Amino acid sequence: MRAIQSIVKKRLFVVLIIAVLVMFTLIGRLSYVQLAQGEWWAQKAEELGSRDADFLAKRGMILDRDGKKIAYNISTPSVLLFPAMIKDKAGTAKKLAEVLGGDEKKILEFVSKKESKVWLKGVGQKIPEGKAKILQGMQLPGVLITEDSKRYYPYGTMAAHMLGFTGGDNQGLAGLELIYDKQLSGQKGYISFASNAKGERMPDSKEEFIAPKPGKDLRLTLDLDVQSIIERELDQAMAQYKPESVLAIAMDPNNGEILGMSSKPSFRPDEYQTTDSLIYNRNLPIWKTYEPGSTFKIITLAAALEEKKVNLTESFHDPGYVMVSGARLRCWKKGGHGHESFLEVVENSCNPGFVELGNRLGKNKLLDYINRFGFGKKTGIDLNGEAKGILFKPERMGPVEQATTAFGQGVSVTPIQQVRAVSAAVNGGKMVVPHVMREWVDPDSGKVLEAYQPKVESTVISEATSKMVRESLESVVAKGTGRKAFVDGYRVGGKTGTAQKVGPNGGYLPNNHIVSFIGFAPADDPKIVVYVAVDNPQGIQFGGVVAAPIVGNIIGDSLRHMGVPKRKNQIPPEDTPLTTPIVETPDLIGQELDKIRNSLFDFPLKTVGKGNVVIDQIPAPGERVKKGSSIQLYLGDKTEIGD
Repeated sequence: MRAIQSIVKKRLFVVLIIAVLVMFTLIGRLSYVQLAQGEWWAQKAEELGSRDADFLAKRGMILDRDGKKIAYNISTPSVLLFPAMIKDKAGTAKKLAEVLGGDEKKILEFVSKKESKVWLKGVGQKIPEGKAKILQGMQLPGVLITEDSKRYYPYGTMAAHMLGFTGGDNQGLAGLELIYDKQLSGQKGYISFASNAKGERMPDSKEEFIAPKPGKDLRLTLDLDVQSIIERELDQAMAQYKPESVLAIAMDPNNGEILGMSSKPSFRPDEYQTTDSLIYNRNLPIWKTYEPGSTFKIITLAAALEEKKVNLTESFHDPGYVMVSGARLRCWKKGGHGHESFLEVVENSCNPGFVELGNRLGKNKLLDYINRFGFGKKTGIDLNGEAKGILFKPERMGPVEQATTAFGQGVSVTPIQQVRAVSAAVNGGKMVVPHVMREWVDPDSGKVLEAYQPKVESTVISEATSKMVRESLESVVAKGTGRKAFVDGYRVGGKTGTAQKVGPNGGYLPNNHIVSFIGFAPADDPKIVVYVAVDNPQGIQFGGVVAAPIVGNIIGDSLRHMGVPKRKNQIPPEDTPLTTPIVETPDLIGQELDKIRNSLFDFPLKTVGKGNVVIDQIPAPGERVKKGSSIQLYLGDKTEIGD
C-alpha cells in the first residue's frame, strides 16, 4: 500500500514540476512578446487593420530640345471604391450608374468585389469635373473621388512613333514612353487610415498621407521645327505619290542627335486603340529592312578610297553592263555611260563602275568595311523595335553576290543604319551612336539632373578620305543624279537610291520599288544628314526624281531654321533639261514700271500699290532664285524711295 502511495506522490510531483515549467515558459514568452516585440506586433496589427488608397505620381513631361512640351499629363478625376465600407451595395451601384451613365450591373460587380479597394474601371476613370463634383457632394460611403491624370499629346500625330503612348494607368506601352517609363513614372503616393476586420473605417482614426513623387521631365534631341518640316514634306509625298509608306530621318552627323524622325501612315498616341496595330507597332525608320539600292554605294566608295584602290580622276568605260560568272549585271542607263572618270561613275551612279570598285576591294575587305560601318547589327538607338538587317555570310558570297552587294542589292538594311553609316562617311570617319534622349530635368526646379554623353564607337575612315567622299557626293547633287536635292546657297551632298522590292516568294516584284535619297549639308562642315525613302510611289519610280527634292526641301528649311550661314563657294549646278537654272534678281528699285515692262525682262512681275515707280521689291535685289520666279513690286512715288 505504501509502495503505491509513494508511486502516486512521485507522479504528482513530476506533473507539478511540468506544470510549473510550462507556466514559467508561458510567462516568459508572454513577457517577451509584450516587452521585446510589443512595438513590432502593434505595427503589424495596425498594418492589418489599415486601408491604403494609392495616388499615382504625376508623369514627367517630354520636351523637345528647346523645352517645348510635346507630351504631358492633364489632371482628371477617377472613382476609387472601398467595397467593405459600402453596406448598401445595390443602392450605391444605382447612384453611381445614374451619375456616370454606366451599366448598373457592371458597377455592382465592382462594388461587390472581395477586395480592400477597387478602381471603378471604364465609366469611373478619367471622368468629367462636373460628374466628379456631383459624386463628391453625395458623400457615398466607400466611394472616393481621387485625382488621376491622362497623357496629352498637343501636336497630334507629330513624332507619334517616336513618342509612343501610355495605357489606362499611365504606364508606358510603346516608344519613348516605354523605354523611359521608370524615370517618367515617378513614385506613387498613398493615404492610409485604420479599419476593423470588416474593412470598415474606425471612428476618429488618423489618416496618414504620403505625397507622390513626380517623374522626371525628359528633354529630347528632337527639334520640333525640323520635325514639323519633315511631317509637312511626308504628308505632301503621301498625297502626291500615294505610296504604301514614306519615312524620314534627320540627324546631326557629329554626335548622333536625332533632330527629326517620322513615317506615314501615322496615328494619334492618345487614340492608338482606334488604329491598326500594324501602324503603331512598326516604327519604320528603325524597324523596316530592305535592299538599300544605290545609297549603299557610298560605303563601297568610302572603302575603296580609304584602301587607295581608286583615283577619282582615272578612266572607266561603261558599256551598259558587266559580266560576272556568266551573269549580266546591267547599268540603270540603257547603253551605259560610255567613257567616264570614276568621279563621274559616282555622279552617274553607274553600277558597272561600282562592281569594279568591289572587285578591287575583294570579298573580305568589302565585308569588313560593311561590318565596320555598322550593318548587320543594331545601332543602339534608344527606341524599341530596332531590327538588325541581313547580310551575306562570307562562305555564301560568290562573285555575283559580291558584285551586287557593291551597288546595294542583295543585302537588307534599316534606314537608321544607313543614316549612321553615311554620317560616319562624311563626319571624318566617326561611328556615333544615334540617340533621342538629351537630358533629364527636375520638374520643379528645371535643373538638369543627367545629360546624355555622345558616344563614338570607332573610327572607320580617315578625315582625308571623308573629305573626298563629301566632295564626290556634293558633285552628285550639282552635276549627277541628285540634282533635284540642290539647295541654292547651301553645299548639299547626297546619293540617290532605287531598289526593287523582294516579294514573298523571294523574287523581285515588278514595277514596285523603294526610292530613296540621303543628303547632308553643308558639304564642307555637315550639320545635318537627312534620309527619305518612299515605298512604291505611283508613277515615276526613281530616287532622284521622287525622294531627292523632298530631302532638298527638308535640308534647306532646316538649315535656315538652325541659323546655319550660306556658303558662297558652292559648286555651280549643271544645267540640264530636267533642272531649272538659278539666277540673281535684278535691282528694280527706283525704276519706272513702264520702262521695266518695255524692256527685255524675263521675270514675271506682280505689282502692289499705286504709282509708277518701284519703291521696294521681293525678293530683294541680288537674291538667287530659280529662273522664272516672279518678283513682287511695290509701287509709289519717287519721294517714297528710302523712307
